[in-house]
Amino acid sequence: MASEPRVIVVGGGLAGLAAAVRVAEAGVAVDLFSMVPVKRSHSVCAQGGINACTEPVRQEGFSEWDHFDETLYGGDFLNHQPPVYEMAYAAPKIIDLLDRMGVPFNRTPEGFLDRRYFGGSVFRRTHYTGASTGQQLLYGLDEQTRRYEAEGKVTKYEFWEFLWPVVDDDGVCRGIVAQDMRTMEVKAFRADAVVMATGGCGLIYGKSTMSVICTGGAASRCYQAGAWLGNPEMIQVHPTAIPGEDKCRLMSESARGEGGRVWVPGIKDDNGEWTPHPDAGRHPNEIPEHERYYVLEEMYPNYGPTPRHGNLVSRDVATRGIFFAVQKGFGVGGGRMAYLDITHLPQDTKDKLAAILEIYEKFTGDDPRDVPMKIFPAVHYSMGGLYAVYETEQEPKPKFLCDIVPEDAGRRKDPSKPAHPGMVHGSPWNMMTNVKGLYAFGEVNFSYHGATRLGANALLSCIFDGLFCGLGVANFARTQAKEDPSEGVADEVFSRYVAQETAKSDKLIATVGSAEEGVDPYELHRKLGEIMTDELTVVRTQEGMQRALSIVRSFIEDYKRVKLGDNGVWTNQNLSFTRALGDMLIYAEAMLLAGIERKESRGCHYCSDQDGRDDEKYQKTGVCQYDPATGTHKVVWEDVPIPLIEPRIRDYSGKK
Repeated sequence: MASEPRVIVVGGGLAGLAAAVRVAEAGVAVDLFSMVPVKRSHSVCAQGGINACTEPVRQEGFSEWDHFDETLYGGDFLNHQPPVYEMAYAAPKIIDLLDRMGVPFNRTPEGFLDRRYFGGSVFRRTHYTGASTGQQLLYGLDEQTRRYEAEGKVTKYEFWEFLWPVVDDDGVCRGIVAQDMRTMEVKAFRADAVVMATGGCGLIYGKSTMSVICTGGAASRCYQAGAWLGNPEMIQVHPTAIPGEDKCRLMSESARGEGGRVWVPGIKDDNGEWTPHPDAGRHPNEIPEHERYYVLEEMYPNYGPTPRHGNLVSRDVATRGIFFAVQKGFGVGGGRMAYLDITHLPQDTKDKLAAILEIYEKFTGDDPRDVPMKIFPAVHYSMGGLYAVYETEQEPKPKFLCDIVPEDAGRRKDPSKPAHPGMVHGSPWNMMTNVKGLYAFGEVNFSYHGATRLGANALLSCIFDGLFCGLGVANFARTQAKEDPSEGVADEVFSRYVAQETAKSDKLIATVGSAEEGVDPYELHRKLGEIMTDELTVVRTQEGMQRALSIVRSFIEDYKRVKLGDNGVWTNQNLSFTRALGDMLIYAEAMLLAGIERKESRGCHYCSDQDGRDDEKYQKTGVCQYDPATGTHKVVWEDVPIPLIEPRIRDYSGKK
C-alpha cells in the first residue's frame, strides 16, 4: 500500500532551504534538520554576491556561455560540465525569483539591479546586497520555508545533529539517525529520500573562515556508511581574511571587486626589483605610494577592468601571489600579513562594503575606511565533497563509476531534437550519491567547482541545487513511497542504527572521570589543524602530504584513547565535538590520500614538486571509497566528461 512520501533535508543553509522549498512546493512533506536555527547557518556568513548573466549584464557583452566558460576555466576544468552549464543558464531566473521573494538587492540610480566585479572575470556579473548577500538570501528563503511550515508541509528540527544515514540491506537510504542537542535523545527518522546539505569541512584545518559547526562530520559519516567522496583534496584558500586566535574571518572578495588593492611594504633596489621594506611595521598610512608593492597588479597587470582597479585574478592565483610575497619577507611587520586597502575608494563605495568593514573594526579596533586592513589567506571552501551523479540527454552518456544510473539515462528523450547539453530537469538521479536515495546539495557536493571555485558561484550553486535538483528528489520520493516506502521497512533496521550511535556516545561519556590517562580532544584537534594547514593548503609536496598522512594516522590511533571532560545529559557540546573529531580524522585521511595520488598541479592543488597540469592522467575525478571493516581508503579515477568545452591552460596575464 502506498504511503505519503517524505523527504529529510539535513542542513539549514541556502542549499537546504532551497531544497525544502522546492520539495514542499512539489507536494512532498519535508523534515528539515539543522544544528543551529536555520537563520544562523553558515550561509549567513557569505558576503560578496551571487553570479548571473541578467539582462543588464548581457548589454555589457557578457553571456551565460561566458559564465559557464569562466566557471570551468576557474575550476581548471575539473568541474562536471553539464551541471555547470545548467547552473549558468538558470542563474538569471534564480536572480529574478529571489528579487520577487523580496531579497533587497542593491540597485542603480535607474532602479536596475546593480552588479560588481569579482575574481575570475572582467565582467560585472555579481549581484549583491551590500556586503551581506548570504544573510539576505538566507532570510528570503527562510521566509518561504516558514510559509510551507505554516501550511504543515515543512517540519523544522533545529538543534538536532545528524549522526548517521539509515541504509537498509539492499543499500537504499531509508532515513537518518539524529540527536537532540539539548535533551541528547538519539532517534531515528524515516524518509523516502535524504538530502545532505551540510556544507564544508573547514574545522579540519582548525582555523578557517567557516563556522565552527562546519566540521565535515556529516559528510564523513555518510562516507563511512558507504557514500563516496569526489576530489576531497580540493580545498579553497581565500586570499583575504583577518588572521585570528580563535578563527579566521572573511574579508570578502567584494572589496577587490569594488577596487580594493592588495599591497605589502617594499622598496625597489637599483635594478628596479622590489625588496622587503626595512621598516615593514611602520603605520601603513605613513608609507608613501612608491614604497607600496601592489603584488597582484604587478604580477597580473592586465587582468581587471582597469590597470589600477585592484586586480581580479581567481582566488587560488591571488592566494599564491600573496603567500609567496610574504614568504619572500614582504609581510607586514615581518609577519604573515599583507594589506587590503580600500581607503582610496569614494564614500558611497565604502558604504556598499559596510558589513565587512564593521566586522573588521569590531575584531581589530581599526576603521578600514581610514586604515588599510591586515589580511592573509585562510581556508575557506570545500570544492570536493560527496560524489554525485546526474542525468543528461547528451550522447554518448557520461560513464559513471556508480551503478545506480538506469539504462535509459543519458539517452535523448526525442531523437529528432538536438540533445540538451545540461541535466534532465526533474530527473531523480540529479545529484544522487552512489547510495540510492541519498542526495548531496550545495558545498557538500563535488560537482560544480572543480579545482577552484569562482567567487560568488557558491551562493548560486547552493540555491541552484535546491531549486533545480529538488524536483528530482520529490519525484524519487513519490516513486519510492508508491513502490517501496520507508514505512514498510522493519523497525529493526532503524533500531540497529540507533543502538550503534547510542553505543558511540556511551563509550565516549564513559571516559569521563576515568582513572586512565586519556587524550584531550581539543589538543588533538589543534594538532590536526596545524598539520593539515601546513601540508594541504596553498603549497603542497609529496613529501609533506606523506608526512601529514603518517601523522593523521597516528592521530586516529590517539583518538582511541580520547577522554571527555563532561558527562552531562543536557546539551553536552563536549560529546558532540569529540564525536565529530573522530569523523574529521577519517575525512582528513581521505583528503591526504587523494592529494598524494593526484601527481600534478591543478587549481588549488598546487604542488611545488609537480610540473604543472597533466590532463592525460588526471583530467579525472579522484573518487574515494572507504572500507569500514578494515578502516582503509581506496582512490579510483573516473574521467571527467568534456562534452562542450575542451580544457585549455589557465592564463590570467591578460584579458580574455
